[in-house]
Amino acid sequence: MTSRIRAVLTATVTAALLAACASTGATPARPASSGPAKPIPTGLDPAARPDPFPSTYAALPSRPTAIRGATILTATGQVIPGGVIVLSGGRILAVGGPDTPIPEGVTVIDGTGKWVTPGIIDAHSHLGVYPSPSVPSRSDGNEAIDPVTANVWAEHSIWPQDPGFNRARAGGVTTLQILPGSANLIGGRSVTVRNVPSVTMQGMKFPGAPYGMKMACGENPKRVYGGKSRAPSTPMGNVAGYRRAWIDAAEYGRKWDDYRAKIEKGEKADPPKRDLGLDTLLGVLRGEILVQNHCYRADEMAVMIDIAKEFGYRISMFHHASEAYKIGPLLAKEGICFATWADWQGFKMEAFDGIEANAAIAFRAGACTVIHSDDPTITQRLNQEAAIAMAAGNRIGLKITEAEAIAWITLNPARAMGIDGQTGSLVAGKRADVVLWSANPFSIYAQADQVFIDGALVYDRRDPRFQPKSDFELGQPGEGAFHP
Repeated sequence: MTSRIRAVLTATVTAALLAACASTGATPARPASSGPAKPIPTGLDPAARPDPFPSTYAALPSRPTAIRGATILTATGQVIPGGVIVLSGGRILAVGGPDTPIPEGVTVIDGTGKWVTPGIIDAHSHLGVYPSPSVPSRSDGNEAIDPVTANVWAEHSIWPQDPGFNRARAGGVTTLQILPGSANLIGGRSVTVRNVPSVTMQGMKFPGAPYGMKMACGENPKRVYGGKSRAPSTPMGNVAGYRRAWIDAAEYGRKWDDYRAKIEKGEKADPPKRDLGLDTLLGVLRGEILVQNHCYRADEMAVMIDIAKEFGYRISMFHHASEAYKIGPLLAKEGICFATWADWQGFKMEAFDGIEANAAIAFRAGACTVIHSDDPTITQRLNQEAAIAMAAGNRIGLKITEAEAIAWITLNPARAMGIDGQTGSLVAGKRADVVLWSANPFSIYAQADQVFIDGALVYDRRDPRFQPKSDFELGQPGEGAFHP
C-alpha cells in the first residue's frame, strides 16, 4: 500500500469516527495514561538540589589545646582576666576563669599578658573576586551587563590563590563573606568561606552557611546604567527595577507551586522553565537566602525597608550605611544589622554626611553594629578599625566598652550572615575559631600571635610552618635560574 493511499484511508476513518461521536454526543476515547509523570532532571528543578556546588571543606588536623592566663573577650559581654579556654575536637570545650580545669594531655599555651578573642569575621569582602594583584584579567566581581543579575554567584569568580586570604588570616580573620560588587541593582549571590588555604573554592566554603544576595541602592547602579543610556539612571529608576524583579520572582514561585500541586494530585503537568536568577530571588522570598544590601543614605535605607515589607522579605544587613546614625532606632526596631567603616566619609556624595561616630551612635540606639572592610588592606586590621569606631563614640560620651565593641567584628557579623549558632563568640560547643593577640586587640600595637580555625593552628607569627603562601606567591619552579 502506498503512503498516499494509507494517508487517505486514515483521514477517512478519522472523519467517520468524529461524525459518529458527534451524532451520539460521545467524546473520542483518549489514549490510556502511561502512568505517573516522571521526575524532571535535578538540574531543571530548583528544589531538587539547592546547592549544586557543595562544600568540601574539612578542618585541618588539630590537637587539644588550652590557652591559660590571657584576658578573654567572649563577644557575649564578658571580660575574663587571666582566663582559660580549652579547644578540643574542633570545638570550644570550656571557657572560664583561672580555676577552669584543663584536661590531662592538652597542649597548654601561656597567655599571660596576652588577649584572646573569637576569630574575626569580615562581613563584606571581595577577596578572591577582586584579588591581588589587581589586574583586569582577574577583576571578576561585577557582572555589569544588566541591572539585575541574580543569576550569578560570587563563588564562581573566587580565585583561591589570592594572597589576600593569607594577609587577612595574619590579621585574625577566620571567616569572610565574599560578595559581588555593587554595579547592579541585584548583583548575585554571596558566599561564606573559611579562611583556610585551599586549591578550590569548595574547599573553603563554610558548610551549611546560608547564601546571601547582594543588592545595591544609591549612586552605583544609576551611574553604571545611566551612563549606558538605559534604566536605571535615577533613584526612582532603581526602585522600579527592584519592584519589577520581585514581581517576576513571585510569579515564578506561583508557577512552580502550581506545577507541584498538580504532580501531587497525580495530574500531568509540564514544569516551568528553570531560571537561575529567579531561583535566587525566590530563595529570598522564602527566607532561605539573606539580603545583603549596599546602601549609604538613611532615606534610601528607609525606602529599601518599605520595599522589603511590600514583597514579604527581610533585609539581613545594610552595608556601608554611612548614615546609620540617623536611623539607629529604625534599624533596631526592624532587627536589621548595618556594616560600616570607622572613617570612610565624604569620598562621594552619598557618603557626604558620614561621621566617625556613626557606628557608635547607631549602636547606642540599639542597632546591630558591624565593622567591615570592603578592602584588601582594612581586612588585615579590622581590630584597629573597630577601635577607631569605638574611640569616636567614646569621645562624645557614649562609653562603649571593649567587651561590647569586640562583637562588632565577631558575633554581630556572624548573626547577619546566619552563622552565629556556629561561630562568632567564645561559647562552649561552638567552632574553635580563636585568636591569641600579643596585646589588647584594640591597641594599634596588637598583633595576632596565633590563629585557630576549628581548633587547628592556621597561623603563627613566630613559626614559618604556619605562615602559608599561595601557589601564586611561590612563583614558577626554576624561574630566573641560571642555565650555562
